[in-house]
Amino acid sequence: MKMLRFAAVGVAAALTLTACSSGDDPSSDPSEAGTPEPATIKLWLNGTDTGDALREYLVTTFEAENPGSKLVIEEQDWSGLVPRLQTALASEDQTPDVVEIGNTQSATFTYAGAFSDISDLYEEVGGAKLLQGFVDAGIADGKNYALPYYSGARAVFYNKDMFAAAGVEVPTTIAEFGEAAKKLQSDSVSGFWFPGQDWYNGATWLYTAGGDFAVQEGDEWKGALSEPKSIEGLEQVADLFANATNAPADSDSNEPWVPFNAGQAAMFSAPTWARWSIDLPQCNKGVDPDDTSDEAKALRGEQQACNEEHTGVFAMPGNAAGDYATAFAGGSNIAVAAKSKNQDLAKSLVRIIYSPEFQQMLGENGLIPGNTEYASSMGDDVYAQAAISAALNAKLTPAAEKWADVEGDRILEDFFQQIATGADVAEAAAAADQLLADTLN
Repeated sequence: MKMLRFAAVGVAAALTLTACSSGDDPSSDPSEAGTPEPATIKLWLNGTDTGDALREYLVTTFEAENPGSKLVIEEQDWSGLVPRLQTALASEDQTPDVVEIGNTQSATFTYAGAFSDISDLYEEVGGAKLLQGFVDAGIADGKNYALPYYSGARAVFYNKDMFAAAGVEVPTTIAEFGEAAKKLQSDSVSGFWFPGQDWYNGATWLYTAGGDFAVQEGDEWKGALSEPKSIEGLEQVADLFANATNAPADSDSNEPWVPFNAGQAAMFSAPTWARWSIDLPQCNKGVDPDDTSDEAKALRGEQQACNEEHTGVFAMPGNAAGDYATAFAGGSNIAVAAKSKNQDLAKSLVRIIYSPEFQQMLGENGLIPGNTEYASSMGDDVYAQAAISAALNAKLTPAAEKWADVEGDRILEDFFQQIATGADVAEAAAAADQLLADTLN
């Protein structure tokens, strides 16, 4: 069986699992009454993408539908997630019952046998209406082991006041974007907030130039960073690092709105749900975050309206006016852990995640729902338009079974940091290609 063919070190070797094993665990059987025995189950969510209102809905709905059971949500940092998953998913005592997994990491953990077969839920939760690329990342041997949670293709947020002061217009090509970023750059303000380890945004230039991280040739994977089209895009990245950002070379893409809010960046790129994290000083009303009064809610509404008055958003343009760049297709999948002792309760939570109510809540919070039937819930404002436009041409990382090992080893963070610190692009790309080939094969 395909699921068991690994012998190499890495994620697969760390997880001594078979995805078919969980159904044989008697602890996962329903009670004699035909409903799962009450238990406390654990959901791992990554970062702050799933806001408090969505988390509260999951907890209250799950506990209402499963009397006597409780749902505990634990937030994980995206940074260092792969090794934490390696440890937790291999242990019955430590494993979460349901886990959010990055779309780029799904294939590796799926083939390693970390997840339960949830093919029986596929049609029930959306079937062909689910984001197909994300579905593909969770398939092995024709069975579904992970399903799409949400997509969040990146768009560009910009400070309208800084644009006006510098005489900069919204760019219509990716080349114009680079020129605008350099014009906005100063000793105290980054034209574009672009940390050196931010390969997620760096992929935009790589992909838009026609390059890629790796390509499959027969049964082998080959690093593609040193290919001519890749080098063309990476040279543009090097230009931005050198002339359009003050972001640290040794930091990642986490919370780019923080320097933006502090007036230290004119632009940043993130999924459009980042709109809710923008908090410009001139707009802040000093409302206590725990204040639920009508007055507080009204002030928060005024605050958000002010933030959006001073902030613009657009999808990164492509090589020609009217085209869009090929951005990295960010987002996550949802899976049931194979080692979970509460398989039925875990599936109950998955059903709630794919309920019309929760899928619509995802869209209302700026995330492209895993079930595209509910994409209209994103609305038709500038944020929704930017998200959808960015998603039209977005692209995943290579669908390699060991891609999570690439992320776990931080190969791309190290590579982009080298470029940010002035390394020769071609030499660094050739060295990274060797690391990619060694890791993926």
